[in-house]
Amino acid sequence: MMRVFVYEHVSAGALADGAADDLLAAGRAMRDAVAHDLLASGEATVTVAAGPRAAAVPSGARALAPPADVAAVDFVAQQARLHDRVWVIAPECGGVLAQLQRAVDVRRDGALRARRWIGCDAGAIALTSSKHATLTLAAAHGIATPLAYAASPTTRRWVVKPDDGAGAIATRLHNTHAAARDDVQARRQHGESAVLEAWVAGEPLSLSLLCAGGRVELLGVNRQSIAIDAVGIVSFEGVQIDVLAHDDARFATLRGWARTLVRAMPGLEGYVGIDLVWHPQRGPVLIEVNPRVTMAYVGLSARLGRNLAAEVLAATCTEPAHGDA
Repeated sequence: MMRVFVYEHVSAGALADGAADDLLAAGRAMRDAVAHDLLASGEATVTVAAGPRAAAVPSGARALAPPADVAAVDFVAQQARLHDRVWVIAPECGGVLAQLQRAVDVRRDGALRARRWIGCDAGAIALTSSKHATLTLAAAHGIATPLAYAASPTTRRWVVKPDDGAGAIATRLHNTHAAARDDVQARRQHGESAVLEAWVAGEPLSLSLLCAGGRVELLGVNRQSIAIDAVGIVSFEGVQIDVLAHDDARFATLRGWARTLVRAMPGLEGYVGIDLVWHPQRGPVLIEVNPRVTMAYVGLSARLGRNLAAEVLAATCTEPAHGDA
């Protein structure tokens, strides 16, 4: 039996100032969905990082409370040495996901000592942790992005958000380019990363992908619920999974589009989420790439009649786990 450690950053209690109830609920839902699937596979024993506000874990899993006096990256590194594989769900913000990946797959003199990480490699995480870098690379490969709308006379609204943000956190819509520019400058003066993009009108969607060894499978197309308040604050209100029939013409278009995108970004492995807008005339426009499990994972295995965690484990864990650690 493979020993798998599941760590979700928010439900593990890693945020020193606490987490909003909605973020905690989302983190716990993703954590438990992955852990449940791993247990159901019958091929893994599962240990789950469980903070004080998310102490209950799926039946059959072992709950492990992170010590209050140990930094998250050190805790994950310790557990990596005690498990065959480590599945981390964490935001890209502030380099958190990248730091945890380095802690799990330790290198010495440039050589990988032990491969335990489940998911995207360091290069893919670094790239997709920057929204601007992701869009720039995608545009260079002929993929439509908001960059193509920056100089368009039809662009009427602009969005400002953290370059390394997750979801709609700290995202604001502006009705003029000048207001958006002022927002960016103010954030940067406070030491925050910020990007300004054209707001692309259309249907907000996300893709659930299974990536392994150069193969890309579109598991489902999901519809995102996005709200904008009176002052332009953008918020994510949830996702409907697998909303397009797999014989829908748009599904076929998005399958090919996703393959082009993933091949342009080596190192995307395991479950990957893609956020996009379906423009009424131009089709898919890339917004961001999430190199990790997203909320669209929750319920997707049951919806498809497949154990996605088991498939990720089988597809991405073909090399021996243990090295000179």
